[in-house]
Amino acid sequence: MFTGIVATTGRLNKIEKNKGKIYFTIGVKNFLSRVKIGESIACDGVCLTVIKKTPQGFTVELMPETLKRTRFGQVKVGEPINLELALKIGQRLDGHFVMGHVDGVGVIKKIIKEGEYVSLLIKVQPVLNKYLAYKGSVAANGVSLTVAKVATNIFKVCLITHTLKVTNLSRLKVGDKVNLEADMIAKYLEKLLKK
Repeated sequence: MFTGIVATTGRLNKIEKNKGKIYFTIGVKNFLSRVKIGESIACDGVCLTVIKKTPQGFTVELMPETLKRTRFGQVKVGEPINLELALKIGQRLDGHFVMGHVDGVGVIKKIIKEGEYVSLLIKVQPVLNKYLAYKGSVAANGVSLTVAKVATNIFKVCLITHTLKVTNLSRLKVGDKVNLEADMIAKYLEKLLKK
């Protein structure tokens, strides 16, 4: 489990296909000192298990379902990847509960610059739109954000300067895709109400 407070960005250095499996090697320095093989790291909001570690970075294995549900099916070598270590009991929870289980992909429809701030309009599928609430939480590429506006299959988030500085959201262009995870509370409420 994560909080959506991105610690740093790494660089996707290598995509390897071997016997039907996909491996990403992500370069990052001064980030992995406490990470052991088998532990989880949120990579653009996707919970992935570290299977190899070096001083220059780490390697993770991706399942076909992960490639289908996330933007990682079209990611390219050289792209920045948001990174967050798993939450430890007793730590502060500054964002919101993020599972690292991406619900789908959104598409950047508009980028609005407002002084030093940036707002994003993100198009989503109806299956995701129903979980979004004004002033509720959403994770985009693993970043915990507050929903500023919701319309039919589109929502708005606003980015502060710190978020723009430490995450890959500052590099987005219209048409780019982002991994989205809806607030898990909304999903559990839906299931309970259906019963």
